[in-house]
Amino acid sequence: MATLLYRLGRFSYRRRKLTLAAWVLLLIAFAVGAATLSGPTTSAFSIPGTESSRAMEVLAAKFGTGGDNASAKVVFTSSTALTADRLAPAVAALKELATVADPVYSQDEQTAYVTVGYDVPATDVSIADREKLLAAGETARQSGIGVEFSGEVTRTVTESHAAEAIGIIVAAFVLIITFGSLVAAGLPLVTAMVGVGVGMLGIQIATGFFDLSSSTSALATMLGLAVGIDYALFVVSRYRHEIAVGRGGVEAAGRAVGTAGSAVVFAGLTVIIALVALSVTGIPFLTAMGVAAAFTVAVAVVITLSLVPAVLGFAGNRILPRRHRADPAAVEHHAKVPFGERWARNVLRHRWIALIGSLVLIGAVALPALDLRLALPDDSTAAEDSTQRKAYDQLAEGFGAGFNGPLIVVIEAATGAARSAAIQAQQLIGGLEDVVTVSDPVANQAGDTAMLTVIPGSSATSEATKDLVHDIRAHSLTGATMAVTGATAVNIDVSEKLTNALVPYLAIVVGLAFVLLMLVFRSILVPLKATIGFLLSIAAAFGALVAVFQKGHLAGLIGLESTGPLVSIMPIFLIGILFGLAMDYEVFLVTRTREDFVHGAAPDDAVISGMKHGARVVTAAALIMMSVFAGFILAADTIIKSLGFALAFGVAVDAFLVRMTIVPAVLSLFGRSAWWLPRWLDRVMPNVDVEGEQLTRRLHEQAREAGRESEIPAAAA
Repeated sequence: MATLLYRLGRFSYRRRKLTLAAWVLLLIAFAVGAATLSGPTTSAFSIPGTESSRAMEVLAAKFGTGGDNASAKVVFTSSTALTADRLAPAVAALKELATVADPVYSQDEQTAYVTVGYDVPATDVSIADREKLLAAGETARQSGIGVEFSGEVTRTVTESHAAEAIGIIVAAFVLIITFGSLVAAGLPLVTAMVGVGVGMLGIQIATGFFDLSSSTSALATMLGLAVGIDYALFVVSRYRHEIAVGRGGVEAAGRAVGTAGSAVVFAGLTVIIALVALSVTGIPFLTAMGVAAAFTVAVAVVITLSLVPAVLGFAGNRILPRRHRADPAAVEHHAKVPFGERWARNVLRHRWIALIGSLVLIGAVALPALDLRLALPDDSTAAEDSTQRKAYDQLAEGFGAGFNGPLIVVIEAATGAARSAAIQAQQLIGGLEDVVTVSDPVANQAGDTAMLTVIPGSSATSEATKDLVHDIRAHSLTGATMAVTGATAVNIDVSEKLTNALVPYLAIVVGLAFVLLMLVFRSILVPLKATIGFLLSIAAAFGALVAVFQKGHLAGLIGLESTGPLVSIMPIFLIGILFGLAMDYEVFLVTRTREDFVHGAAPDDAVISGMKHGARVVTAAALIMMSVFAGFILAADTIIKSLGFALAFGVAVDAFLVRMTIVPAVLSLFGRSAWWLPRWLDRVMPNVDVEGEQLTRRLHEQAREAGRESEIPAAAA
């Protein structure tokens, strides 16, 4: 692989105008495709095949309801009794816009609501129609009545690029410090943004053919920026090293792509596989988000291997600090011992303290994860000053906590028998715990299907409501079938499916990590240590998430206005993404350690050498990823905010505690045993040559055969 990438790097450098033109044309083609083929996104969560989804399909077929058509609730409140006359102007104004049900009043008549229904999905309701809805509801305020709104129609989609901007600014600052050159700092930023542009436009095209979540683009942007900058950083760093040891531009580009590029391919592959592996969950929207994000990461890898060396060709010596352009070797000169070497020597000198101290700290941070609760977001987690949150609270106060999470029970029976079966179900459900009311049955014209509306006594995301759904499903009817659906039941089914998929997915990811790292490092203990370290990072990230987003500790620092259960898709996404990123740092730090050990260095000396050459770049990469992810904490979307926080925190723990502290300490404790591999396994395993050792040997032999041995600097041997 290294040889092939070496040739690609040389080609892209020499044919830089052609390479740049190809990427510009591709970007234009994707832009045209996005403008003509894109479709709407959705915020709905559903899983085909679950009981709630099947029951929804029955409602749509038998009653013409239960589909994806948009609806909204307009909630009216007053300190005095609400009457039909007081609400009449507002109701009349609403009826001019859409289908409006009669007002429903609370027991004290101080709260009422009307349901507004549309004939189109929420994504097809225009901004103008939304504004008309809000204006019509406001009519009641002229009579001193409070008005709030809930439902997907009432939400505005605000696209803020502040998150990306902050991440890019911090990344630029880190790159300038790392490279000491504006050109070198700007190159990874430019190529990463090209990759994100292609990825985003590709996702826009895909929305015209597939149902993609509204969070897909933000997730792909977050990942694309982080890995795009980091991968380019590794190649540029290696290119500057090759220039410093006396190579020309073409040869330096080839060797940089052949060595650092090989590690980029492996690192990117781990992220891609982890994201695509989300398909094993059997959850369509999760699979689509994973594949879309994986596509953006794949684009970042291809750009790193082709566009980055081309841009290096345009940059020339400007890739070096101004004071070193006349003497490139000065880049490699260190007036003092590098940070990575000093850090490694301190860790190895106090390896037991470093190991135990890091484990205790991670354990303390991970402890809150024992209280992890999962659910899908609803209006109860909206900002406290939003109209959706106010409407939710007012309905809960006026009609009870369970009013916002009604359950729909669908009864199917023989023609004409559904109503009597539904009456039996009504009596059965009414006797269950935590049931406030059960509506009278509503049967379809054929009499083979009926439905009941059940109002729980607890909120939609509570354990009591979850238990009630299971209690209803545990009962059966004579001569009829009974199923529970509605938004609350759908969310419960989605959360449970995600939770059940978590352990198999984790097993696949951990197993994959072990196999891939065994191929790279040709060792048993190193992959085992790496995967255990990954689990430590995951535990710490979960603990921090629960502490902040569920328990509310330090919530004010990140602008979190409400707390509650974590979004159900969070754990599985966090595992997939953080796995790939953790393997990045493992590869970039430990490959140099293995290379030196294979060439005869003592175990501790090899560890120090690996940290000496890799710690500075990995530190910069981690700071860049943390800044990109942390920028998304400013997002209004709870999913994106929590994912950005978890990834930023997880990267910090993995890079600085696990990879730069625990890893060298454990390698030092294992000594030569860390690199042990059974001979029979060594013979059957392919050699992926991530560190480019075979490429270096081949180029050395070619130069010797051509009589140019003197052209090979000693540092490269």
